[in-house]
Amino acid sequence: MQKSRSKKNISALFLFLVIAVLVIFLLPKVYRNYLYPQKYSEYVSSAAEKYSFDERMIYAVIRTESRFDPNATSDVGARGLMQLMPEAYDWVGYRMKDNRNLTYDDMLNPEYNIEYGTYLLKILYDEYGDYETAVAAYHAGRGSVNNWLKDPENSSDGKILDKKIPSSATAHYVNKVMKAYKMYSQLYD
Repeated sequence: MQKSRSKKNISALFLFLVIAVLVIFLLPKVYRNYLYPQKYSEYVSSAAEKYSFDERMIYAVIRTESRFDPNATSDVGARGLMQLMPEAYDWVGYRMKDNRNLTYDDMLNPEYNIEYGTYLLKILYDEYGDYETAVAAYHAGRGSVNNWLKDPENSSDGKILDKKIPSSATAHYVNKVMKAYKMYSQLYD
C-alpha cells in the first residue's frame, strides 16, 4: 500500500513538473501569438518605416482599438483597425496630401487604415513629444488635450499631461495602450 501511494505521488509530481515546464516554455508564445499578436505586420512595418514611428506603439493602438478586427466600427462611427473617425480621416488625408481618391470606406482596408492611423500618431507624437499625451490626443482629440495642458493640475509644463488626464475614459484608454506598448516591448525586443 505504501509503495502504491509513493508511486502515485511520484507520478503526480512528474506530471506536474512536465506541465510546469510546458507552461513556462509555451506561455511566452501564447502571450505573443494570442494576447499580443503582430497581425498585419507588412502594413505596420511599412507605415512605421515610412513615418519613422515605433511599430510597438502601432500594435498597441491596434490591439486596444479593435483587437485586430479590420471591420471594427464603433458606436460613434470610427472605423477599422485603428478606429479612425471621419474627421480624422479627412484631416490626415489633407495633411498627407493624399491624392489616391480614397474614401472613408477605405478605412476598412487594413493597409490604408494603418497608414492613416500611423500618420496621425506620428503627427501627435511630434507635436507633444510624449507617447501618453499623443495617445490621449488620438483618443480625445487635439483640442481637448490642448485645453487640458493649460491647466496646471494636468500638466507641470503645459506640454505633456504628466499629472493627470481629466477625462476618465481617456485616462483609461491611455493606460490600456501604454500597458499594451509595454507588453509589446517586453515580448518582441
